[in-house]
Amino acid sequence: MVVRWLQDVVNLVQRLLFEPSQMLKVGFLCLLAESFINVLIVEKVKYTEIDWKAYMDEVEGFINGTYDYTQLKGETGPLVYPSGFVYVFTGLYYITNQGANIKLAQYLFGVLYLVFYGLIVLILKKTEAVPPFALLFFTFASYRVHSIFALRLFNDPVAMLFLYLAIYFFIQKKWFIGCAIFSFAVSIKMNIMLFSPGLLFILMVEEGFIQTCIYISLCGTIQLLLGLPFLLENPYGYIKMSFDLGRQFFFKWTVNYRFLPENVFLSRYFHICLLAVHIGLLIAVFMLRWRKLTKPLDAKSILLILFSSNFIGIACARSLHYQFYIWYYHTLPALFFSTKLPVPLVMLMLGCIELCWNTYPSTVLSSSVLQICHLIGAVALLLPPRTEKRKIS
Repeated sequence: MVVRWLQDVVNLVQRLLFEPSQMLKVGFLCLLAESFINVLIVEKVKYTEIDWKAYMDEVEGFINGTYDYTQLKGETGPLVYPSGFVYVFTGLYYITNQGANIKLAQYLFGVLYLVFYGLIVLILKKTEAVPPFALLFFTFASYRVHSIFALRLFNDPVAMLFLYLAIYFFIQKKWFIGCAIFSFAVSIKMNIMLFSPGLLFILMVEEGFIQTCIYISLCGTIQLLLGLPFLLENPYGYIKMSFDLGRQFFFKWTVNYRFLPENVFLSRYFHICLLAVHIGLLIAVFMLRWRKLTKPLDAKSILLILFSSNFIGIACARSLHYQFYIWYYHTLPALFFSTKLPVPLVMLMLGCIELCWNTYPSTVLSSSVLQICHLIGAVALLLPPRTEKRKIS
């Protein structure tokens, strides 16, 4: 009797961990755990001020009637995010008593994380891209991600929340609302544009050239409307400050290129080389993987195209800062498990990436290991997937 009971328990655990059909059950349990973890973090771990005060200073200028983007500044420097950021954090400014109620802001970001996590569960359930045990990795394996939300209050997770909401609609092929939400995510932080090459390919395949142009126009119109108060005041200043692709990063904060001499890191030629590699890898993944997918695209293919587009951009980024981990953390299992990389190597890579992002300050070793993992992942994404059954002539 006892042996049979134990065997039933083992079978149940195996199903919960490895059968995609069990994703919602595991997700519900993980959300309960996340609720407790986030409260524990807010109550027991010391808050560290980095950008929150600067965010509040920046939106306070807007609230006081300053629409010239070049005049909106915080204690860490000028405002460098598009207008959606201003509107979202203006709301947080009022809710948190002009930014003074830090504890309330932390709890709001804790709730944000639960919604964020719920979206991840729904997306992975819909696509069956990874087994449910990946959720345990998300919940228990990353101090850094929880810190980005509840202890640092960065704008990156807000942008990524809307990005995942857009993806949720994309995998259901609701392109209009998905593109509208995607554009709003871009208006909070520009890193969302790393998904755009994949999204462009998906729209061209699914909707054709004319309809794709309509969706691009929709995204542009949303950006125009959101930025209108600032464009009317100082159009050049708004575009330059919020969409500055040439912005220089400080070497002391880099997570991925600590192994380089500082003069090389700051070199314009190095940046041009990274851009060339980025474009080359996008062309390669298009030729070797994306265009070989069966049309119409299924939910899993849509997810992997978007995630791989973003991953290539991150692997070729000029500099990664600690809050940027949220840009791809929840995409990594789906990406790596879709390749022919052996499962032990995938687990090792996920562990190494996690350790690298938790090494502060970054070291020559940590940044080298991180970029090696990125390189392995990028090469693996160019090769045929674990089960290549989606061929077309």
